[in-house]
Amino acid sequence: MEVSGDVAEETAAASAERPESIRREELRLIPVEVDAGKAIYREVLPGIMQIPADAALALARSSSIWPMTFGLACCAIEMIATYMSHYDLDRFGIFPQASPRQSDVMIIAGTVTKKMGPSVKLLYEQMPNPKWVISMGACANNGGPYTRYSRVVQGVDKLIPVDVYVPGCPPRPEALMDGFIALQHKIMEERGKAS
Repeated sequence: MEVSGDVAEETAAASAERPESIRREELRLIPVEVDAGKAIYREVLPGIMQIPADAALALARSSSIWPMTFGLACCAIEMIATYMSHYDLDRFGIFPQASPRQSDVMIIAGTVTKKMGPSVKLLYEQMPNPKWVISMGACANNGGPYTRYSRVVQGVDKLIPVDVYVPGCPPRPEALMDGFIALQHKIMEERGKAS
């Protein structure tokens, strides 16, 4: 048992006048300096990080986005161009899927007519939770140049909830990539919420 220098000298001076049993008891009552040490898992596996489970799940979700290949009008050409090798969405963990049952992001690329609206809703309902929607282009956002036509839905958010809006007519592939990055940030911010 180690005792600091000052305390040991005081104890030794006082112990000369006291009986042996009291001296031993005083030595037992001297506070011991405790080394804080490390948790056992940090000693066995150094470099391990502790993060909440919801943060790990949100990171996994934001790093593996599977958008549905679903285009309605001219914005779909820009969406397809974004999927090509020049922009390489694979580096963001974005892999397009052909089935709504295997995708978690729906990109509304183009004009949504009232005739197409029920099909858009059906595809959205077939997607598993958690699911997100990107509205791409002026027509999907608010009707675009077709706002005067009664057969065009004035914004897809009237049918399904939209998470990210990508402006433009048509938006460039870089704008859609920026929308994907904004969606990844939103997924990380929503962590811990019930989904």
